[in-house]
Amino acid sequence: MTTTVFHPGWVLWMTGLSGAGKTTIALELDRQLRARGVRTERLDGDVVREGLTRDLGFTKEDREKNIDRVTFVAKLLSRNNVGVVCSFISPYKAMRDHVKKEVTNCIEVFIDAPLEVVESRDVKGWYKKARAGEVQNFTGINDPFEAPELPDIHVRTDQLSLEESVAKIISYLEVNHLIPTANA
Repeated sequence: MTTTVFHPGWVLWMTGLSGAGKTTIALELDRQLRARGVRTERLDGDVVREGLTRDLGFTKEDREKNIDRVTFVAKLLSRNNVGVVCSFISPYKAMRDHVKKEVTNCIEVFIDAPLEVVESRDVKGWYKKARAGEVQNFTGINDPFEAPELPDIHVRTDQLSLEESVAKIISYLEVNHLIPTANA
Protein backbone atom coordinates (compact mmCIF):
# COMPACT_ATOMS: atom_id res chain seq x y z
CA MET A 1 0.00 0.00 0.00
CA THR A 2 1.34 3.41 -0.98
CA THR A 3 1.29 6.18 1.60
CA THR A 4 0.46 9.68 0.38
CA VAL A 5 3.35 12.06 0.96
CA PHE A 6 3.15 15.79 1.58
CA HIS A 7 4.68 18.07 -1.01
CA PRO A 8 4.05 21.60 -2.21
CA GLY A 9 1.74 22.04 -5.18
CA TRP A 10 3.23 22.52 -8.61
CA VAL A 11 2.22 22.58 -12.24
CA LEU A 12 4.26 20.77 -14.87
CA TRP A 13 3.25 22.46 -18.12
CA MET A 14 4.21 20.21 -21.04
CA THR A 15 4.15 21.95 -24.40
CA GLY A 16 5.08 20.62 -27.81
CA LEU A 17 3.74 19.65 -31.20
CA SER A 18 1.04 17.05 -31.63
CA GLY A 19 2.77 13.67 -31.62
CA ALA A 20 5.81 14.84 -29.66
CA GLY A 21 4.93 12.53 -26.74
CA LYS A 22 3.25 14.81 -24.19
CA THR A 23 0.37 12.47 -23.34
CA THR A 24 2.54 9.34 -23.31
CA ILE A 25 5.04 10.96 -20.94
CA ALA A 26 2.26 12.46 -18.79
CA LEU A 27 0.59 9.07 -18.33
CA GLU A 28 3.81 7.33 -17.28
CA LEU A 29 4.92 10.25 -15.12
CA ASP A 30 1.56 10.29 -13.33
CA ARG A 31 1.72 6.51 -12.80
CA GLN A 32 5.22 6.67 -11.31
CA LEU A 33 4.47 9.65 -9.07
CA ARG A 34 1.27 8.06 -7.74
CA ALA A 35 3.16 4.84 -7.03
CA ARG A 36 5.50 6.94 -4.84
CA GLY A 37 2.56 8.47 -2.96
CA VAL A 38 2.68 11.86 -4.67
CA ARG A 39 -0.73 13.51 -5.03
CA THR A 40 -1.19 14.30 -8.72
CA GLU A 41 -3.85 15.15 -11.25
CA ARG A 42 -3.36 14.97 -14.99
CA LEU A 43 -4.92 17.49 -17.36
CA ASP A 44 -4.61 16.51 -21.02
CA GLY A 45 -5.56 18.60 -24.04
CA ASP A 46 -7.75 15.98 -25.76
CA VAL A 47 -9.50 14.98 -22.53
CA VAL A 48 -10.15 18.57 -21.42
CA ARG A 49 -11.63 19.38 -24.84
CA GLU A 50 -14.18 16.58 -24.34
CA GLY A 51 -15.58 18.28 -21.25
CA LEU A 52 -14.34 21.59 -19.90
CA THR A 53 -13.69 23.26 -23.25
CA ARG A 54 -15.82 21.38 -25.78
CA ASP A 55 -17.39 24.69 -26.84
CA LEU A 56 -14.06 25.94 -28.21
CA GLY A 57 -12.41 25.50 -31.59
CA PHE A 58 -8.79 25.95 -32.61
CA THR A 59 -8.58 29.63 -33.51
CA LYS A 60 -5.96 31.61 -31.61
CA GLU A 61 -8.70 33.18 -29.47
CA ASP A 62 -10.27 29.81 -28.64
CA ARG A 63 -6.87 28.32 -27.82
CA GLU A 64 -6.26 31.21 -25.41
CA LYS A 65 -9.65 30.61 -23.73
CA ASN A 66 -8.85 26.89 -23.50
CA ILE A 67 -5.50 27.53 -21.79
CA ASP A 68 -7.04 30.19 -19.54
CA ARG A 69 -9.63 27.69 -18.24
CA VAL A 70 -7.04 24.98 -17.73
CA THR A 71 -4.77 27.45 -15.93
CA PHE A 72 -7.59 28.24 -13.51
CA VAL A 73 -8.12 24.54 -12.73
CA ALA A 74 -4.37 23.89 -12.39
CA LYS A 75 -4.01 26.87 -10.07
CA LEU A 76 -6.80 25.59 -7.80
CA LEU A 77 -5.27 22.13 -7.61
CA SER A 78 -1.68 23.26 -7.09
CA ARG A 79 -2.53 25.68 -4.30
CA ASN A 80 -4.04 22.66 -2.51
CA ASN A 81 -0.70 20.81 -2.64
CA VAL A 82 -1.49 18.73 -5.70
CA GLY A 83 1.08 18.19 -8.44
CA VAL A 84 -0.62 18.91 -11.74
CA VAL A 85 0.71 17.32 -14.91
CA CYS A 86 -0.59 19.33 -17.89
CA SER A 87 -0.08 18.24 -21.50
CA PHE A 88 -1.22 20.88 -23.98
CA ILE A 89 0.22 21.99 -27.31
CA SER A 90 -0.09 25.63 -26.06
CA PRO A 91 1.67 26.94 -29.16
CA TYR A 92 2.02 30.60 -28.23
CA LYS A 93 4.66 32.03 -25.90
CA ALA A 94 2.17 34.57 -24.50
CA MET A 95 -0.12 31.72 -23.38
CA ARG A 96 2.67 29.96 -21.54
CA ASP A 97 3.85 33.23 -19.99
CA HIS A 98 0.30 33.75 -18.69
CA VAL A 99 0.33 30.30 -17.09
CA LYS A 100 3.70 31.01 -15.42
CA LYS A 101 2.41 34.32 -14.08
CA GLU A 102 -0.77 32.81 -12.65
CA VAL A 103 0.53 29.56 -11.15
CA THR A 104 3.00 29.07 -8.29
CA ASN A 105 5.71 26.48 -8.92
CA CYS A 106 5.07 26.36 -12.66
CA ILE A 107 7.58 24.25 -14.56
CA GLU A 108 7.68 24.63 -18.34
CA VAL A 109 8.57 21.36 -20.04
CA PHE A 110 9.26 21.39 -23.76
CA ILE A 111 8.43 17.96 -25.17
CA ASP A 112 10.34 18.27 -28.41
CA ALA A 113 10.73 16.26 -31.59
CA PRO A 114 11.36 17.43 -35.15
CA LEU A 115 8.37 17.93 -37.43
CA GLU A 116 9.27 14.93 -39.61
CA VAL A 117 9.34 12.71 -36.51
CA VAL A 118 5.96 13.85 -35.16
CA GLU A 119 4.46 13.47 -38.64
CA SER A 120 5.71 9.88 -38.75
CA ARG A 121 3.96 9.25 -35.40
CA ASP A 122 0.65 10.72 -36.62
CA VAL A 123 -1.75 7.89 -35.79
CA LYS A 124 -4.83 10.11 -36.20
CA GLY A 125 -3.83 11.44 -39.64
CA TRP A 126 -4.05 15.11 -38.64
CA TYR A 127 -0.76 16.16 -40.22
CA LYS A 128 -1.70 14.53 -43.54
CA LYS A 129 -5.09 16.29 -43.47
CA ALA A 130 -3.48 19.63 -42.58
CA ARG A 131 -0.95 19.29 -45.42
CA ALA A 132 -3.83 18.51 -47.80
CA GLY A 133 -5.65 21.66 -46.65
CA GLU A 134 -8.48 19.68 -45.03
CA VAL A 135 -7.67 20.95 -41.52
CA GLN A 136 -7.04 24.61 -40.72
CA ASN A 137 -5.23 26.09 -37.70
CA PHE A 138 -3.15 22.94 -37.25
CA THR A 139 -0.08 23.74 -35.19
CA GLY A 140 3.19 23.22 -37.01
CA ILE A 141 1.61 23.12 -40.48
CA ASN A 142 -0.75 26.05 -41.05
CA ASP A 143 -0.57 27.63 -37.60
CA PRO A 144 2.65 28.57 -35.78
CA PHE A 145 4.32 26.87 -32.84
CA GLU A 146 6.50 29.24 -30.83
CA ALA A 147 8.99 26.86 -29.25
CA PRO A 148 10.10 27.74 -25.71
CA GLU A 149 13.49 29.42 -25.76
CA LEU A 150 14.49 28.56 -22.18
CA PRO A 151 12.20 25.84 -20.81
CA ASP A 152 12.83 24.56 -17.30
CA ILE A 153 13.10 21.05 -18.76
CA HIS A 154 13.79 20.18 -22.41
CA VAL A 155 12.94 16.60 -23.40
CA ARG A 156 13.90 15.43 -26.89
CA THR A 157 11.67 12.42 -27.51
CA ASP A 158 13.49 11.61 -30.74
CA GLN A 159 16.64 11.08 -28.67
CA LEU A 160 15.37 9.77 -25.30
CA SER A 161 13.29 6.73 -24.46
CA LEU A 162 10.06 7.08 -22.51
CA GLU A 163 11.86 5.89 -19.36
CA GLU A 164 14.68 8.43 -19.83
CA SER A 165 12.20 11.23 -20.53
CA VAL A 166 10.21 10.53 -17.37
CA ALA A 167 13.38 10.10 -15.28
CA LYS A 168 14.61 13.52 -16.44
CA ILE A 169 11.38 15.17 -15.23
CA ILE A 170 11.31 13.27 -11.93
CA SER A 171 14.93 14.24 -11.28
CA TYR A 172 14.07 17.91 -11.77
CA LEU A 173 11.15 17.63 -9.31
CA GLU A 174 13.41 15.94 -6.74
CA VAL A 175 16.32 18.37 -7.11
CA ASN A 176 13.96 21.31 -6.69
CA HIS A 177 12.34 19.73 -3.59
CA LEU A 178 8.90 19.53 -5.18
CA ILE A 179 8.67 15.80 -4.48
CA PRO A 180 10.58 13.61 -2.02
CA THR A 181 13.55 11.74 -3.41
CA ALA A 182 12.98 8.08 -4.15
CA ASN A 183 15.07 7.03 -1.13
CA ALA A 184 13.42 9.44 1.31
